[in-house]
Amino acid sequence: MTEDILINITPQETRVALVVQGAVQELHIERTLTRGLAGNVYLGKVVRVLPGMQSAFIDIGLERAAFLHVADIWEARPHDGPNGSSTASPTPIEKILYDGQVLTVQVIKDPIGTKGARLSTQISIAGRMLVYLPQDKHIGISQKIEKESEREALRGRMQGLLPPEEKGGYIVRTQAEDASDADLAADIDYLRKTWGAIVKGARTRPATSLLYQDLSLAQRVLRDFVHDETAAILVDSRENYLRLVDFAQIYTPSVLSRLQHYTGERPLFDLYGVEEEILRALGRRVDLKSGGYLIVDQTEAMTTIDVNTGGFVGGRHHHPRLHRHGEQRAPQCRAGGAQEDPVARPHQGVGERLLGARPGRDDPQAHA
Repeated sequence: MTEDILINITPQETRVALVVQGAVQELHIERTLTRGLAGNVYLGKVVRVLPGMQSAFIDIGLERAAFLHVADIWEARPHDGPNGSSTASPTPIEKILYDGQVLTVQVIKDPIGTKGARLSTQISIAGRMLVYLPQDKHIGISQKIEKESEREALRGRMQGLLPPEEKGGYIVRTQAEDASDADLAADIDYLRKTWGAIVKGARTRPATSLLYQDLSLAQRVLRDFVHDETAAILVDSRENYLRLVDFAQIYTPSVLSRLQHYTGERPLFDLYGVEEEILRALGRRVDLKSGGYLIVDQTEAMTTIDVNTGGFVGGRHHHPRLHRHGEQRAPQCRAGGAQEDPVARPHQGVGERLLGARPGRDDPQAHA
């Protein structure tokens, strides 16, 4: 089934809807003010080195200087020392950094209150299926991939896909478990281009410059969401459309032909009925096709879902009516706790088949 991707961009937020045959399947929202700094790469300038604390303050162009501890300095780690011993002590920070020095750093923790951001000199760039470690020539596999045979197979495939001049390492994420060689190669190419842009910026731009920022939601759509079934990607902002075109030309050229600027008078989300779906999803009452409905109430302790058969009276027999009603409510209830209609209590088997058995007070494994 073909799908359309709708991108609605305002100064306050970006919204992305995936529409399959006229029905909204997914909605993603990114608010401008809530985008953190973690993952950003800056060309920092050392403001002050504190040997007593084995730390330094780095100016990266923010209101407060950022904090860098010796444990987060790649060059100070024992395996980088002259003896290569893992038991050796880290190199003292005063022998690595000096006031006024310019170095490439990455934010690993956002500023909190009066505390500045925390930094590291070990850079990592996340892709769709891989994480690139330009300073560490090692191929790691996600621990969530447990079978040793699969881990070794992925490691062997990665080694075969890397170019001979590659000096960095990679971490293979769980998403790569079923990926094709073409998917992995595309991710490798994207990450290498990104790192090349960072290196070039570090050589040509002034201190405190932002060298890399984690992708925006719209950019992640081009990298992660588009597949063979995607018919069109509609963007309702011309300025951001041009930015996405520039991004796609470098990193995802295969999606360029499907990227379109929407110029209609009617708002894009209204045209496809997305706004109506959003209002319905946020409403307290969810109507079902059978005539029944759900009432969703959120409290501090829990979210309850009251299931009502409403106007659905079914046929002569009570049991098929409950089963059909349950079929429609099950997808709505899997994400939260369902408060059963008392009339359905005698037919507990219906709920078990629809929602799946859940550990409870009578389940011997629930207390194991």
